[in-house]
Amino acid sequence: MQPAPIERLAAAFARLPGIGPRTAQRLTYHVLSRPEDEARALAHALIEVKELIGDCRICFNLAEGELCEICTDTRRDPTVLCVVEGPADVLPVERTHEYRGRYHVLGGALSPVDGIGPRDLHLEELYRRVAAGDPDTGAAVTEVVVATNPTTSGEATALHISAELRQRSPDVVVTRLASGLPVGADLEHADEVTLGRALAGRRAI
Repeated sequence: MQPAPIERLAAAFARLPGIGPRTAQRLTYHVLSRPEDEARALAHALIEVKELIGDCRICFNLAEGELCEICTDTRRDPTVLCVVEGPADVLPVERTHEYRGRYHVLGGALSPVDGIGPRDLHLEELYRRVAAGDPDTGAAVTEVVVATNPTTSGEATALHISAELRQRSPDVVVTRLASGLPVGADLEHADEVTLGRALAGRRAI
């Protein structure tokens, strides 16, 4: 048995994705071995990110304030929207330097097995954005790039978006990331070259 504070910290680490019991123990002992000011800095950073970071009011990406940096960047192309499952998927797309449009974060993917339906995602907000165009410039959305993960749920989400936009906004071109992303892989873990080629060769669906 270990002191209760050690057990609680290890249990907290173990709840993080990709962290097993042994890694959680190693992280706990590492924290104990470091100076107190480092532990306080870590605790402060955790509290700060929870208090200051929320969802962008427009695209649902992570933001400090009402709007994210991409939505406030006037250099971005408002006529193209890239749809991703989560905020973690925005950064790898940005790293390719192939995309200069804006984003829409769904907050997940359709998965009936897990009880996740269209109402559980930011799909209606997407359709309204496409129909209304850019609120600042009045520019119409001409293309929606569906960059959901190449998984069963990601593909189902892409087909759902394509079908809905075909009915609601028939003039908008809906494209899907091209080959280059292996089936079953997450966008978050794709390298820049592979993802860049997929963006450059996206196709209509």
